[in-house]
Amino acid sequence: MKQLLEVLGFLALVQGVAGLVTEFTDWDWGFVQRLGFLDGYEVYASIALLVLGGALFSAAESRKSG
Repeated sequence: MKQLLEVLGFLALVQGVAGLVTEFTDWDWGFVQRLGFLDGYEVYASIALLVLGGALFSAAESRKSG
């Protein structure tokens, strides 16, 4: 379970960073920009993914290994 939380946290962090990089540069990558219902809210969604990633890492650290 700990490894699953770490993987999900890593993916959330990567997608959050990708969303912010896409907003402030001309690069076109990341999952947030592909969702039509988030038009105009991409920065907020990316920040939410960063926070979610941090929360998942914190939850993974609180779990016992094994």
